[in-house]
Amino acid sequence: METERKLRLADVFVTISDPRQAGKVEHDLVELLVVAVNAVLVGADTFVEIELWAQERLDWLRGHLRLENGIPSHDTFGRLFGLIDPDEFEAAFRRWASAIIPRLDGDAVVAIDGKTSRRSGKVDATPLHLVSAFAAGAGLVLGQRATARKSNEKTAIPELLATLALEGCIVTIDAMGTQANIAQAIRDRKADYVLAVKDNQPRLADSVRDFFIQFKTAPLRTPHTTVETVEKDHGRIEIRRCFAFDQLDCLSRPEQWPDLKSFAVIESERHLQGKTTIERRFYISSLPADAERLLAAIRAHWSVENRLHWCMDVAFADDQMRARTGHAAHNLAVLKHITLNLIRLDPIKRKGGIKARRFIAATSDHYREHLLGLA
Repeated sequence: METERKLRLADVFVTISDPRQAGKVEHDLVELLVVAVNAVLVGADTFVEIELWAQERLDWLRGHLRLENGIPSHDTFGRLFGLIDPDEFEAAFRRWASAIIPRLDGDAVVAIDGKTSRRSGKVDATPLHLVSAFAAGAGLVLGQRATARKSNEKTAIPELLATLALEGCIVTIDAMGTQANIAQAIRDRKADYVLAVKDNQPRLADSVRDFFIQFKTAPLRTPHTTVETVEKDHGRIEIRRCFAFDQLDCLSRPEQWPDLKSFAVIESERHLQGKTTIERRFYISSLPADAERLLAAIRAHWSVENRLHWCMDVAFADDQMRARTGHAAHNLAVLKHITLNLIRLDPIKRKGGIKARRFIAATSDHYREHLLGLA
C-alpha cells in the first residue's frame, strides 16, 4: 500500500526484522503490519478489534495484499507486536515521516514532550512513557522515544533529537528537559531552543525571578521588548504579557547554556468570577530577545497537549490501552502515530476531528484508499 507521496507502507516496514521462528511463520510480517495500520485507521484500538475488523474486510484487504492464510487471531497480533524491536519500529516510523512530511519552514516550532499510557503497566513494570517530537504548526508527529519512566526523559530527549532534521526550527521543551546537554544537542542540530525554567533549576529560576522583581520597580530603566495579548472566553479574561531580556550577566551561570541570547518572563493575569490571579513563567532561549517571537513559540508548544496527547487519549483511547506483553504497548502507540499523521496529511479539508475521520474511514472504502494513497 502507498501513501500520498507514493511511499509504500510495505517499504516502510520491510526494514523491521521478523522476530518469529522461521519454520513457524504462517503470516507475512509486512502484511500483518499493513493490516494493523488499516485497522487502527478505521477505529480499532486493541488487538481484538484489529482482528475483528480485518476478518470482516478480508475481501477488500485481499485486493491489495495476498494474505494467503487469512487473518491471524488477536493473540497472534499481540504476540507479534510484543516481540518486534521497538527501536526498529521507531526508525521505520521516522523514515516514513521524513519522506512524506513537508519540509519544516524556518521558525517552525517542534515541541518535545512526554506522555504516559496509564494502563499499559503490569504489576512488576511501569507503564509506557513515550517522548514525542511534534511539529506544532502541521500537527504531525516527527518521532518518538520510549523511557522507563518520566524522570528518564533527560536521557531520551537527546537520543530523540539526534534522529531528527531540525535545522532552522525552534525546539521547545518543558522544565524536565531544561538541561545544558539538551540545549547543546539542539544547537548541534542547527536549531534554536526555548526551554522552560522551574524549580528543577532553582538557582537559575531564582535569578530570573529576582531580576524581574527589580525590573517591575522601574521598567523604563531596563532595555527589553514586550508584547501583550488578551483572550476572552466564557466569562474568563486572560491578559498575557511577555517580557524578553538580554541581560545575561544577571542570570546564575549563564555560560553553561550554549549560545544563550535571551530570557523571558510570561505574566498571565486572569480575571474569573470577580477574582484575579497572576502567574509568572520563566524561559531561556538561544533566540534574540524578541518578545513577540518568543511568545509565539511558547504558545505553539502547548499544542502538543491538545493536538497530540489529548487526541491520543480521546480519539485513540491511549489511556485505556492494556497491551502489556513485551513491547506491544510501545509498538501499538507508534502505529497510532502513523494513523494520526495519515489523517492530518489529508490535503482536503473535512468537517470533524480525528475521531470523526476514523469513523469515515471505517465506512468509506474510497476515503480509506484516499488516505493511504490508493485512490
